[in-house]
Amino acid sequence: MTNSTTTPPPEDACSRNTLITQRVIPVLYCTVFVMGILLNGVSGWIFLYVPNSKSFIVYLKNIVVADFLMSLTFPFKILSDTGLGPWQLNVFVCRVSAVFFYTNMYVSIVFFGLISFDRYYKIVKPLLTPFIQSVNYSKALSVTVWMLILLLGIPNIILTNQSVREERRINCMDLKSQLGQKWHKASNYICVGIFWIVFSLLIIFYAAITRKIFKSHLKSRTNSILVKKKSSRNIFSIVFVFVICFVPYHTARIPYTKSQTEEDYSCQSKEVLLYVKEFTLLLSAANVCLDPIIYFFLCQPFRETLCKKLNIPLKARHDLETSKTKRENMAHESTDTL
Repeated sequence: MTNSTTTPPPEDACSRNTLITQRVIPVLYCTVFVMGILLNGVSGWIFLYVPNSKSFIVYLKNIVVADFLMSLTFPFKILSDTGLGPWQLNVFVCRVSAVFFYTNMYVSIVFFGLISFDRYYKIVKPLLTPFIQSVNYSKALSVTVWMLILLLGIPNIILTNQSVREERRINCMDLKSQLGQKWHKASNYICVGIFWIVFSLLIIFYAAITRKIFKSHLKSRTNSILVKKKSSRNIFSIVFVFVICFVPYHTARIPYTKSQTEEDYSCQSKEVLLYVKEFTLLLSAANVCLDPIIYFFLCQPFRETLCKKLNIPLKARHDLETSKTKRENMAHESTDTL
């Protein structure tokens, strides 16, 4: 599941300008790291006061944990890419840190898919939801997700077992056994497949919920329209974050992986794919800064607890939404009378 660090091959094989990978990108990662730790630290603190009353809250808490753990891997990548750490740190990044970076990223992706599935069944298939949306079911499913993603990633740690000489720049693929390189390639393909499946389901769920809202509007079910519109906006916000953060990287990941494991790529092609991979991976890492915003809009208990802790009154906002709902109901009733 790991990708190679931004390391060039021997100078006689392919020279490379490392300004971007060793200076620009690490600075950007520093910014993402600081913001990610602060935002997810606050989110984790708030969620301590939010009970597991609904399945999607359980999923959100798992995303907070995954994002926080993912943020903790950033300093290792920063030090490794800039060359500020000892050479052993580069080995640690290849064998351990990068694996947990990707593990937590895909855990987060899967849980966002489960949240969208949860919203879809609540609105579109409400009669089938009791068991699927139970807290105990969601907890068991959460454990299963973590175990499966870890089982996919841990072999990349075990099979990155080749001896290495003391040198400043290390190519992660050189640390992998022959079986390790095959597993690296296979696990990358599996993870990319997981992402595109989840993303496709998000689009399907959003379309189904939007269609349900439209039908409810035509039938003037005014009491449920507002709730369904909010759920539609919530899933749309997840789709938006996926498009910004994850789609670019997963579009570039397969070509980059092939350039690592196959010989039919020129130095120039490998360099271009490396830059594309690093910048798109940075976008994926920036997801840890956007997720807390989703928590705020997606989870009312989180929003209420946060406002309470910060002494921000919610009464005015609640009254405004209530008034708006009443006006919509009256308008629909007037239309029905006509």
